[in-house]
Amino acid sequence: MAPTATVASGDTNAAPAAVKGASRIQPDPEVVQYPKFNKDPVTPEEVFARAAQVSELLHEDEAIRDRGNVVPYRQVQLLKDAGLVTILGPKSAGGAGLTWKEAYEVIRIIARGDGSLGQLIGYHYLWSWAGALVGTDEQRTRFEEWITKNKYFVGGAVNPRDADLKVQQDPNDADKLVFNGKKTFSTGSKISDVTILEGSLPEGGHVFAAVLSKQAGIVYGDEWVDTLGMRGTQSGGISITNVVVSWSDALGFVNKQFQPIGAYNTLNLPQIQLVFTSFYLGIAEGALARAAAYTKANTRGWPYQPNPVARGTDEAYIQIGYGDLQAKLWATASFIESVFAEASAILHTAPRQQVTEEQRAKFAVRVAAAKINAVDVGLAVTSQIYELTGARAVAGKYGFDVAFRDLRTHSLHDPIAHKRAEVGRFTLHGPGKDGWPTPTWYT
Repeated sequence: MAPTATVASGDTNAAPAAVKGASRIQPDPEVVQYPKFNKDPVTPEEVFARAAQVSELLHEDEAIRDRGNVVPYRQVQLLKDAGLVTILGPKSAGGAGLTWKEAYEVIRIIARGDGSLGQLIGYHYLWSWAGALVGTDEQRTRFEEWITKNKYFVGGAVNPRDADLKVQQDPNDADKLVFNGKKTFSTGSKISDVTILEGSLPEGGHVFAAVLSKQAGIVYGDEWVDTLGMRGTQSGGISITNVVVSWSDALGFVNKQFQPIGAYNTLNLPQIQLVFTSFYLGIAEGALARAAAYTKANTRGWPYQPNPVARGTDEAYIQIGYGDLQAKLWATASFIESVFAEASAILHTAPRQQVTEEQRAKFAVRVAAAKINAVDVGLAVTSQIYELTGARAVAGKYGFDVAFRDLRTHSLHDPIAHKRAEVGRFTLHGPGKDGWPTPTWYT
């Protein structure tokens, strides 16, 4: 799939010139030098090992980059160089040909070291699946081969809380469409090679299409500089002005008519909610592991008690605290891993038309339950670890605050109360119309 939009001249991976008013965005200090990789990982074991290596590298300066609002051009390039962006791509195009079970696990692993990069690679995997979700068989093959061969990083301008982009037929070319409009949030687009656009036609109906991100008609905002967390995602706004797309690249359209494939067309909603769940889990796991390491190395026993202990690790309340958090996190992770497997099975269904509304509904409910647990346990972990590490751990150099701020920020993406209600309706009404979640932009 080669979009008709024109690419801006120059290095498409280079950071753009500083934007007026963006002085709070600092350059990458490059305090961590990334290694060269001899080959891309292929097997799940190789992929997970590479992801763990990259996660550790990303965490080394996560707090520094967070405080400087660094745009992660170099970190996204690391994900590419490490062979992690193409794990879902077809082997014929240089991908690993793995499944969503592995993709969700990679998101989780990366988020252990850097929540923002966990979110970015998760969104990349989601939007890399756009051809599968709504495209024809021919479009899907063309799109996936194109992004895999080029190791393109994919973002999306599809915030449903904003007005739709306006899509009209090009008055000068009946074979072309023109996109115009703005989106408040566009996570991943600023540092991407390809952006998925979504807009509405005058007569109704939505159009998804992939365009090259670096072109004159796409301008990124730099208002994502004063947020509580997830600063590294650079999830600012995006303006789309006269971006041209061929009708042949309008995903799912044949002869200018959309060809639905049933329930599969709406799987991207529970699919992305599970992406969220993956990096919530990873953030919590990384925070707990680092807190335990800090406690073992630094936390002292409290001397002002009847039977003082020298080491913090011998304090009963610290042992109880870690035991409680670890038990809850293990249980949460086990359930989420089972949902990863369910997601992979349904997303890799062939032919796609075989997915039923009942399958989709049950999947969405399980994802909702997984997300509830990940948010509740994740927020408990990232806030309570301070009670277990002690007062000195609040120093900015340790970066424990980044995990809490990242998880607290993104868990507000949509009200978790509605996920609780979805699970509650299923529990009360069981399978069927009253108990199944109705597909929406958030369900």
